[in-house]
Amino acid sequence: MSNYHTPVMLRECIDALAIKPDGVYVDVTFGGGGHSREILKHLTEKGRLLAFDQDVDAQQNIPNDDRLTFIDQNFRYLKNNCRLHGAPTVDGILADLGVSSHQFDQPERGFSTRFDADLDMRMDQQSALTAREVVNNYGEDQLHKIFGIYGEIQNAKSLARSIVTARLNQSIDTIVDLKSAIVNHIPKGKENKYLAQVFQALRIEVNQELEALQDFLSQSVDVLKPGGRLVVMSYHSLEDRLVKNFIAKGKFRGEVEKDFFGNEIKPLVAVSRKAITAGEEEIKLNNRARSAKLRVAEKIINSRRD
Repeated sequence: MSNYHTPVMLRECIDALAIKPDGVYVDVTFGGGGHSREILKHLTEKGRLLAFDQDVDAQQNIPNDDRLTFIDQNFRYLKNNCRLHGAPTVDGILADLGVSSHQFDQPERGFSTRFDADLDMRMDQQSALTAREVVNNYGEDQLHKIFGIYGEIQNAKSLARSIVTARLNQSIDTIVDLKSAIVNHIPKGKENKYLAQVFQALRIEVNQELEALQDFLSQSVDVLKPGGRLVVMSYHSLEDRLVKNFIAKGKFRGEVEKDFFGNEIKPLVAVSRKAITAGEEEIKLNNRARSAKLRVAEKIINSRRD
């Protein structure tokens, strides 16, 4: 479906993968299939592509192509699924993180502040945890932490308290219910940005996005062949920080490890020193590209994890 999702920095992503025509590649965020279709164009009949997506809606976009294997799983299960499908090591991995345009545009999914709908926000519609569950059953301290860390909201403590107080009278079931419960804490003139931060925090919690990203990045090193490329596009600072640190240090926190001689021990090397960003023309056509940061790394050929 052409209107499902417009791929951001499509050409930059494909160039970054440095595709070998007979290679094996993984698109861990299939979505509308835009990136996958472009990868397939660069592969011969001997090439292969594995595509992951946990959202059942994405399956309507699978092209009829024998070179593509679709895996309806979260990308945090990358390693096991690649092995299961006969591709224990691959030449390149692409991840386009965050929520697709399709998910934002479906009111019933509850991702967008533009509509009224049940508080859902599940990327995997089979998952048990919803935003409604978080808002109505998490304790005040838990909510404070989620809004402060995942939403980077300055008044996270009072915001959490307002939700806990509001739900004493009636449950907070819909987007309108949530907006009503927190209306007094939304800064004037910054309504859209503030609500976006609230929704981001809830969405990250519901889908365990940061934990899944860390699992994926850690496993990607074992799945990549020496010289293979890791290409990751993120849309907010929490994701980008994890990606940047992992590429630079081989870990998410602390300093890079060194051997006895002072040489850095890490599995990846950054291909470009700074994150790649979209050009002004693309941003005009697709506003979602404005916040995108693309980072590219290559697995070191003599890495300890070869």
